[in-house]
Amino acid sequence: MAKKDTQAPKYSKETYTYWYESMQLQRKFEEKCGQLYGMQKIKGFCHLYIGQEACSSGSKSALIEGDKYITAYRDHGIPLALGTSPNVIMAELYGKITGASKGKGGSMHIFDKSVGFVGGHGIVGAQIPLGAGLAFAEKYKKTGNLSICYFGDGAVRQGALHETFNMAMLWKLPVIFVVENNGYAMGTSVSRTSNVTDLYTIGEAYDMPSEPVDAMNVELVHEAVSRAAARARAGEGPTFLEFRTYRYRGHSMSDPQKYRSKDEVESYKDRDPIEQVKHTILTNNILSQADLDKIDEKIKVLVQESVDFAEVSPFPDKSEAYKDVYVEENYPFIEE
Repeated sequence: MAKKDTQAPKYSKETYTYWYESMQLQRKFEEKCGQLYGMQKIKGFCHLYIGQEACSSGSKSALIEGDKYITAYRDHGIPLALGTSPNVIMAELYGKITGASKGKGGSMHIFDKSVGFVGGHGIVGAQIPLGAGLAFAEKYKKTGNLSICYFGDGAVRQGALHETFNMAMLWKLPVIFVVENNGYAMGTSVSRTSNVTDLYTIGEAYDMPSEPVDAMNVELVHEAVSRAAARARAGEGPTFLEFRTYRYRGHSMSDPQKYRSKDEVESYKDRDPIEQVKHTILTNNILSQADLDKIDEKIKVLVQESVDFAEVSPFPDKSEAYKDVYVEENYPFIEE
């Protein structure tokens, strides 16, 4: 990583420690997932969050308990940032009954109601109207909470986004819309799929406050989400943020990544979000290298424990196929 100018820290020791630990946990967990996929321990679709960790950790530090989070299928990082146990996420990736969705959802459908994570969603853009619906519920119940709705740059071309933007502005819903623009909708660059490449400007058509954010910098993510949250809680409605980020790995584990160069990937690694925070921490003596080494070792243990937990957990019984389908327990039209 290129040398960065030293700047005085803007936030507390606790905040910088959280950012480093949270992003490093996501990174090491996802790296382990990549290894396990290669070993065929994890199967099916698997989309890694490596490089995008500041998006989740910077959002979490800016929001409060009771706020709701919803995203697409690149969904391991956000619940980890929110405090979901790595054990239940890894078990879900293994398809085990101890997983976050009882082994029925897999990589793309992690849920954890206890931390306000309303799931990863596999249909492109489907979570956008759901995110507005979550915000409507918070407004209706007068909770003071909001929802933050993440989606990829490919979802911006979905009609559901435009319908939702219009309604969210009309009703001044407390929702933060976030496009995690990592440059590629699957394997096709934004410039080849959209006439508008500054994606945040799409929100301006609805008079929605909108701005781009350097999402390789966790401090800037935190600040942008804080501003948007203040507007939402003040009853001023939604905000649209374009998180300009980058994924170091392919769209999914089956992606050969022939659409971009190694030099391009390395240029983004030079702005790595974890290394930026580490630089700030060390140059300002917030923590020592020994302190960071202890955090790294703790994360190594946590990740290995999650693998061990998933390995020994049982697969769901076949009777589970009929459970959690309908709210009504004895729904009369299901027969085993």
